[in-house]
Amino acid sequence: MAAANVREAIEQEIEKVRSSIADMKAMTGPVSPDDAIGRISRMDAINNQSITDAALRHAESKLEQLERMRLRVDEPAFGRCVRCGKGIPVQRMLLMPHSDRCVRCAS
Repeated sequence: MAAANVREAIEQEIEKVRSSIADMKAMTGPVSPDDAIGRISRMDAINNQSITDAALRHAESKLEQLERMRLRVDEPAFGRCVRCGKGIPVQRMLLMPHSDRCVRCAS
């Protein structure tokens, strides 16, 4: 039962992250110097682009983690912390399906 709920949470999170990645990729295009915007606005656009680039890298990393967790969900060791080996509470796995560590080891 818990594995099915976690599997569903993983699938939902994968779809959400993929959608976010697509949106961010659309916003990270180059800022053309020919655009009819002022110098300050162009600087703002470049700054926003670098922030979006960082968020995009984070989202892509999270997607990789989620896909790894989706592959491991049926393994006997799934739900155990990869660091200490103790069980990860189901609530944590539902809240953060990409996490493979317990709260103590993750902090």
